[in-house]
Amino acid sequence: MSFTETAQDMRDEIVQLRHSLHTTPEIGLHLPRTQEKVLAALEGLPLEITTGSALSSVTAVLRGGKPGGQQGPAVLLRGDMDALPVAEKNDLPYVSQLPGQMHACGHDLHTAMLVGAAHLLSGRRDELAGDVIFMFQPGEEGHDGAKRMIEEGVLEAAGARPVAAYGMHVVSSVLPQGLFASRPGPLMAAADTFKVTVKGRGGHGSTPHLSLDPIQAACEMVTSLQAMVTRTFNVFDPVVVTVGRFQAGSADNVIPDEAHFEATVRTFSKENRALAKRRLVEVVEGIAAAYGLGVEPSFAMGYPVTVNDRTEAEFAGATADELFGPGRYAVSPNPIMGSEDFSYVLENVPGAFVFLGACPPDRDPATAPYNHSPDALFDDAVLPDGAALYASLAASRLAQEATNG
Repeated sequence: MSFTETAQDMRDEIVQLRHSLHTTPEIGLHLPRTQEKVLAALEGLPLEITTGSALSSVTAVLRGGKPGGQQGPAVLLRGDMDALPVAEKNDLPYVSQLPGQMHACGHDLHTAMLVGAAHLLSGRRDELAGDVIFMFQPGEEGHDGAKRMIEEGVLEAAGARPVAAYGMHVVSSVLPQGLFASRPGPLMAAADTFKVTVKGRGGHGSTPHLSLDPIQAACEMVTSLQAMVTRTFNVFDPVVVTVGRFQAGSADNVIPDEAHFEATVRTFSKENRALAKRRLVEVVEGIAAAYGLGVEPSFAMGYPVTVNDRTEAEFAGATADELFGPGRYAVSPNPIMGSEDFSYVLENVPGAFVFLGACPPDRDPATAPYNHSPDALFDDAVLPDGAALYASLAASRLAQEATNG
């Protein structure tokens, strides 16, 4: 049977695992219950399994059938496992049982699909022209989980660095259910954090002239940063600066000593990333000086740009077309401003990151709640196809490598 047929036969097991993961979401780098469930789901498969020391990761290596026991090439498949600090609002039989924690970004689906792929490929182990690394990763949501797994050796788990790496991400809206989408080149933005503390001199609200008001200056900084972006950066190499946090004061009639705000900074090129860092600091320092205030800006570098290798992105699209037929894969016309720490893997290994529409059929993808929403809902129907694509990407890429080699 094909991968798609076998995956459909496994549908109930994959769905059951996804539901189990959804009920007990865990946040960050340490996911003991999630790790335990993944290990149990992989039990009995011919895998070389190791777990992380600095995080609750699982790395599993499947050795393909190679003549004379020779070491062949390796392909890496990645699924992230962590949840978000979001209070779920969905009415589901498998709703989150942990208050304030939810699989609002679909990582429970990624994990279940990757376990499904491990079963699919293990069933065809003797046909594989190389090895497969299954990367079950915690800490994607802002905790550098991929970077930590790389530091612990996931890329060398099979003995040789992978020739290709593939990741997948479901979305609860935008894409219709079952549609895969990606693009060559930049796919997702770099995400950095800009923090600013404006230092003034507090006083009574009735006599602002006797104080140094940090709120007024901080407000001007926020609006000036937006104007700076439109007048500094080419719209065809976009930059987004969004202030998501602003804190100041304790009463309506008290001018505080300090005001604080934080912004996320999204860029698609190394040049703009460096320029944004410099210009943001220049703007807030200039405004602070004009008001006679002190300012403490800081810029924390986050995930780099997620860049798909052109050849691997085209290969992923061709594999999806071959597996599911025409119309199930689309080339994304533009990158998106979200960020992803699979970018660290793609900095080291050529590969591709693919989106999969998981919007329920009774919702409109154009208006359905998006990932990270407490109302985000992902349809189980996509699980077998996601597992099948993971497996087919690995098997087909290894076969291609054997043919070319």
